[in-house]
Amino acid sequence: MSEIHMDQQVISSLREVMEGGFAELLDTFLLDSEERIGQLHNAHEARDLTLVAHSFKGSSSNMGAIRLAQLCGQLEERAQKKQLAGIEELVIKIDDEYQMVRQLYRAERQRVAASSFASGG
Repeated sequence: MSEIHMDQQVISSLREVMEGGFAELLDTFLLDSEERIGQLHNAHEARDLTLVAHSFKGSSSNMGAIRLAQLCGQLEERAQKKQLAGIEELVIKIDDEYQMVRQLYRAERQRVAASSFASGG
């Protein structure tokens, strides 16, 4: 089930590339995402939605949060076309997906912390 939400290959690659900075990368992504969720809920104009959705899509994609990136892409597309009817439902879906991703990434962060502790790092 979690493979729908996060791309394990992307996570593994990031873990290898970032080494000791991986946990910090996860923390930064989660913190930024919390902010973006708030911005999505508070956006009142299509332009604002487009910008936040685009930015959120990019960071989600880079972090391997596949479904979250897809949903943000849908929101970006609809906001660009100014098709805002029912957009709240899509924002709620993004919010729900982010909650799932947050749980998975927090678990990933705990695994990283546990393995670095176990290896004496």
